[in-house]
Amino acid sequence: MEGFTPDGEPERYETTTPSLYDWAGGREALVRLLTIFYGHVLEDPLLEPVFRDMDPHHAEHVAVWLGEVFGGPPAYTGSHGGHAHMIGRHLGRGITEPQRRRWVSLLLDAADEAGLPGDPEFRAAFAGYVEWGSRLAVVFSAPGAEPNPHEPVPRWDWPMPPWPQAGP
Repeated sequence: MEGFTPDGEPERYETTTPSLYDWAGGREALVRLLTIFYGHVLEDPLLEPVFRDMDPHHAEHVAVWLGEVFGGPPAYTGSHGGHAHMIGRHLGRGITEPQRRRWVSLLLDAADEAGLPGDPEFRAAFAGYVEWGSRLAVVFSAPGAEPNPHEPVPRWDWPMPPWPQAGP
């Protein structure tokens, strides 16, 4: 029988689970995602005021952040100041819950538009991080917030690894 050894035992597959970064398509895919996303943000009346003065390379910097979070190279820590820098980008901004929700919605839509993998395992991990991270951004941006600047860049992983036969 397929999937079982001759002794009737289930076959054991030796597979290496790719990082979310690799599964997404690496740096190129994340830059594409965030370029599309921030283009929509600048057209959105609720979010445009928050982002109107962003650095022209903002999408690329956030792609480096997301890449590190998703198991790619530690380039945000190495070149952009790590978690402390990301926290600093949110301090005092007073992000509202409606802004957070709109940000999440636009980013999830941009993932479709950018052609990120649509399998349930990847999208669960992606949506989980976006939801968690956006809620932290609200906390960090609140008046009087004093987040710990010594935290490392978070690492996000699969809630359930992809099936061995699945592909990005």
